[in-house]
Amino acid sequence: MTGTQDPGYWGDLFSILLLGTGQTLYMVGVALVATIVVGLPLGVVLVGTEPGRYLDRIAGSRRLSAVIHAVLELLVNIGRSVPFVILMIALIPFTRWLVGSFIGTTAAIVPLAVVAIPFFARMVEIAIKEVDPGKVEAAESLGATRWQVVTKVLIPESLSPMILGLSTTVTSIINFSAMVGVVSGGGLGDVAIRYGYQRYDTIYMVAVIVIIFAIVMILQGIATALARRYARGPRVAARTA
Repeated sequence: MTGTQDPGYWGDLFSILLLGTGQTLYMVGVALVATIVVGLPLGVVLVGTEPGRYLDRIAGSRRLSAVIHAVLELLVNIGRSVPFVILMIALIPFTRWLVGSFIGTTAAIVPLAVVAIPFFARMVEIAIKEVDPGKVEAAESLGATRWQVVTKVLIPESLSPMILGLSTTVTSIINFSAMVGVVSGGGLGDVAIRYGYQRYDTIYMVAVIVIIFAIVMILQGIATALARRYARGPRVAARTA
């Protein structure tokens, strides 16, 4: 007996999908944490080093700020423009050096984080630029330091659009996590390739699509609710409505 006639088919299907879902959530979760830890300060510095911003004189030098801004701008643009498959292959030496292998679920986290960090940094940049400059000027007139301006004004005021940007970033990470199945990265993408494509099993393919769709919908729903909760100002509130 083969296919659905096999008594163990549905049990195997459930076990394989459960393992693939767990691996996908593991990859996406760790990559997301790395993205926030690196992407958030990267976006803050990217905005701050622009002329006239809060970091336009690092160590008292406008030229140094301009150089840092140009370098970060270049890195973000490179990270966003290189196709993920090419980036994943190009990062193999770095991935092997960092985690000891370029194959497997843990190894797949490296390219996922690298591709997501520039994207989220740009989301942070856009969100901070939407903050009313008058609020920054008011904080500075009251004697707030640059650190206080960033942590007490800019990040809280831009938190809602940042969360929405993070939701878009998570969706991209999930999509890319399916692609790492091409290089035995594990997860639902690997299940879709090995069982849905190579064995021509439609049930596996449909099940993977449904699970990924459900994960994206749940995460977007959570992000939208959080963004609405932290929305400040009519423009942001309208976006989350």
